Order: sequence, then C-alpha cells, then structure tokens
Amino acid sequence: MKVNGTYMELTKRMTVGGLLEEQGYNRLRVAVEKNGEIIPKAEYDSAFLSEADELEIVSFVGGG
Repeated sequence: MKVNGTYMELTKRMTVGGLLEEQGYNRLRVAVEKNGEIIPKAEYDSAFLSEADELEIVSFVGGG
C-alpha cells in the first residue's frame, strides 16, 4: 500500500480509521483520499484497505 507517496506493508485487515489511529493522526484534523476519491469522515471505520490502495492523508493546521 502507498501512503503519501511512501510504500508501507499492510500486515493485517485494517480500515482507514484504524490506520489513522495507528499512525497517530487526529481524525478530526485530516482529509483522506483513497485511490483518487475523498473518503467522508463518517466512512473512516467502514472503508477497508488493501495492498493495492494509494492513500493521501492531509493534515489541517491552524494558524494566525
């Protein structure tokens, strides 16, 4: 599986939400694109991943 341009091995069945948690992302402050399509936050825990997937995870940063 490719995440933000880097290959990573998918060692177990996992959802987008599980990956975000495992990688330390705050799911309220990210947008996730899976294979070119934005995944709605409500679907993070039902969108399963496969070795063929390509993800882009973008974090939102506030500032002033």
